Amino acid sequence: MEKVNIYDTTLRDGMQAEGISFSIEDKIQVACKLDEFGVDYIEGGFPLSNPKEEQFFSRMAEIKLKNAALVAFGSTRRAGLKVEGASATAIVGKTWDFHVSNVLRCSLDDNIRLCADSVAYLKKQGLKVFFDAEHFFDGYKNNPSYAISVLKAAAEAGAEALVLCETNGGCLPEEVFDITKAVCRELGSVTIGIHTHNDTDCAVANALAAVRAGARQVQGTINGMGERSGNANLCTILPNLTLKMGYQTVGSESLKRLTELSRFVFEIANLAPVINMPYVGESAFAHKGGLHIDALRKNEKTYEHVHPSAVGNTRRFLISELSGSSNVLDKLERKKIATDKKTAAKILKAVQDLENEGYQFETAEASFDLLVKKTLGEYAPSFELIKYHINVERRISDGMVTEATVKLKVGGKVEHVVAEGDGPVNALDKALRKALEHFYTNLKEMSLIDYKVRVVNAKAGTAAKVRVVIETRDRDDLWGTVGVSENIIEASWLALVDSIEYKLLKDAGTLNRLR
Repeated sequence: MEKVNIYDTTLRDGMQAEGISFSIEDKIQVACKLDEFGVDYIEGGFPLSNPKEEQFFSRMAEIKLKNAALVAFGSTRRAGLKVEGASATAIVGKTWDFHVSNVLRCSLDDNIRLCADSVAYLKKQGLKVFFDAEHFFDGYKNNPSYAISVLKAAAEAGAEALVLCETNGGCLPEEVFDITKAVCRELGSVTIGIHTHNDTDCAVANALAAVRAGARQVQGTINGMGERSGNANLCTILPNLTLKMGYQTVGSESLKRLTELSRFVFEIANLAPVINMPYVGESAFAHKGGLHIDALRKNEKTYEHVHPSAVGNTRRFLISELSGSSNVLDKLERKKIATDKKTAAKILKAVQDLENEGYQFETAEASFDLLVKKTLGEYAPSFELIKYHINVERRISDGMVTEATVKLKVGGKVEHVVAEGDGPVNALDKALRKALEHFYTNLKEMSLIDYKVRVVNAKAGTAAKVRVVIETRDRDDLWGTVGVSENIIEASWLALVDSIEYKLLKDAGTLNRLR
């Protein structure tokens, strides 16, 4: 297997994405995770741009990386770029004559000299030098001989790799292939790299096209983070190179941690994961259609191009009105619930009836588990509601005050409690817990961590139904529940009750759960 070097620029180019700002500690964590994963190069940032970047490299000098080389980024002809902690540098130079004339405002020959001088200077400092040929593809299309002459000057000055940058992100794969092929013919003795942006949604395809044409270093970011529409997504490039094209990258064992790495970077960046991202998204191996699921149960190759475990992901079968009995049967088998097709069909009908009312069980597996028990006649509620009441007041002295009253029966005993909260749902949750914790002390372990509301039939205006999805966790588990009603309080109550019932059944060991 021929080797393609993986160059990660999440900590530099990825950080230029709107809404992204890594602290020094964030950057150190990501760098260590990338090194553990096995990328070849980690571009840590532009150390001369601000004190934070300089401090990051200083801190990294104290950390011994096992697999990756740390790269410092810079522009041409900047003295003092040798930075503690970095063993390589990447310098960006102009290869588009339009930019030389209109941005640098120097002669074309002067630009060639400053690129060569910069590479030579850094080589004398004992550093490995990568030359990032900015706007190379636009430059080549406008003036191919000049773009190539800049690359030759950088190579002759000692650059270890010439990275062709598709900076504006406007090229299509066939253009990238043809131009990269031409460069490899001219400068085949030097490693050619590729750096693409996603402005035409072709960043990954363009990077793969460059590799087919001869490039052997690929630059990109985890999750495709980057300026404008983002950079080439390494989470897609890596499995494509390894599993589809047969190149050696980070190794198969590291590739099995790709989903973990993707979600780690999303978490550090304080971003919600993109659920439909290829390979690593939560929905990448999620199946909803009954025909698909029936075929997958017979042979996984029918509707999956790779096994999810190859990239550390998992297969999921979604329960919905589109499900067939095979889908329900599969879930029940995986939960170790013995049943037949007739019972599965009964459960499926219950799902379809509820989804017709606005329910969705894709993110509410706990409510689905309870529905199964109810359909099988195995469900006994842990408490009986007598009434609840919500009161919202605006007081001059205290502002908004919300009070919930809950009256319910546990066994033969009636509990009647009042609780205040930050809004009606929070007050209702507190009152419900307050009424039950005397009987079920383990409820103190659980906490509501997410609350989502969706209007189901918006055309009905203020009479529309709403779907409430609640996410709850305890020390060991995380689960979702759902409620639907024209009244948002009632929808919230239904989801809250399911959440508590699930916790109680789970802890009692009487609930077969999907794992």
